[in-house]
Amino acid sequence: MSKRRIPAGAVVRGTDKGYDHSPSTPVLKAGSERPVEKVDQKYPYLRPRDAATLILVRQRGKIPEVLLGCRDAKHAFMPNRYVFPGGRVDPADARVPVATPLDRFVDERLRKAATAQRARALAVAAVRETFEETGLMLAKPFKGGAPEEDFGEHWHGFLDKGMGPALDCLDLIARAVTPPGRPRRFNARFFMARAEDATGDIRHSSELGDIRWVKLDEARELPLPTITGLILGEIGRLVKEPPNRKRQRKIPLFTTVHRKHLMLEE
Repeated sequence: MSKRRIPAGAVVRGTDKGYDHSPSTPVLKAGSERPVEKVDQKYPYLRPRDAATLILVRQRGKIPEVLLGCRDAKHAFMPNRYVFPGGRVDPADARVPVATPLDRFVDERLRKAATAQRARALAVAAVRETFEETGLMLAKPFKGGAPEEDFGEHWHGFLDKGMGPALDCLDLIARAVTPPGRPRRFNARFFMARAEDATGDIRHSSELGDIRWVKLDEARELPLPTITGLILGEIGRLVKEPPNRKRQRKIPLFTTVHRKHLMLEE
């Protein structure tokens, strides 16, 4: 199998200095090296697992806010860091009935690096993980009533209320592959949705604590994983200049090629 080529024009930095949270941080361009969080211990190579994250955004006047929660100190991956709700894809995510399908442009974006079944499962996983970790449901009523099949305890309080994942509310804004040498590795898709499309009351879980709405321009003051800081920058750009949802667009891809950590587009 041929090696992946580093795109022409990629900028390679010799030393990783981590993520700069200052307002003067330059905007990354396609082909440039992205900052990556340092790790004290190197771990054996792991194949990235499919995962999905949901970023809920709301406006308070002219001020955008995002929902963040803190990962428990006992977690091997990103302990004591504020993150968006999300997690890995479960096998059942490919079979769970949905109330509304993916927007066709979002589906096309997902299917650049996934089969049709995986694309749907990724979107469902983002909705499920958000429900599990925060109690919020990105859902709409089923037209034909609740399904009779039991899809597991993760969906109790969701499907049994006649509500199914509202995939048409999702916008895919980025993809990130965890660099090698980490205790966990994910091929993560970052979805964004309006907070007003979600229902329910926020509750803490074993995965996330201190769940709260944070002003977008203040979120970087929290202890964040590097990738979360980079995604916050993309959210800020999209909030300031909303994309045309009726046209296709490219999204950032944060990945590693020949040990170089790059921001590309796909």
